[in-house]
Amino acid sequence: QVQLVESGGGLVQTGGSLRLSCAASGLTFTNFAMGWFRQAPGKEREFVAALTGSGLITDYADSVKGRFTISRDNAKNTVYLRMNSLKPEDTAVYYCAAIRVLARLANEYDYWGQGTHVTVSS
Repeated sequence: QVQLVESGGGLVQTGGSLRLSCAASGLTFTNFAMGWFRQAPGKEREFVAALTGSGLITDYADSVKGRFTISRDNAKNTVYLRMNSLKPEDTAVYYCAAIRVLARLANEYDYWGQGTHVTVSS
C-alpha cells in the first residue's frame, strides 16, 4: 500500500531554518505531483507548496513564497520542503500528500502522510 512518511520537524527559533522530508513507497513516484500542507491548532489545513512529478513546475502559497522551497529526488522517492526565515505563524503540523495532477485543494489529494510537527518560537 501507499505510504508517505514525513520527518525533519522540530523546534526552531524565529528566523531559523528546517528541512522536511517525505519518503514515499507503494506508488510510481514520478507519476504523482507532491504537495505540502500544514494545519495549525484550531485552523483548517492549508496549502503550502506543490510540484509536479518531474519537479519542473512548482506552486507556493503567498505566505511562504520566497522563504520555502519544495523539491524532490525521484531516485530516492522523496520530496523535501526547505523552510527558511521561519516565523511563529509557521507553527503547525506539516503533511505531505500525493496527487496525479498538481493542485492546491487538500480534498483532491489521494494519499497523505501522518504529519510532522514544526514549532517556531518567538
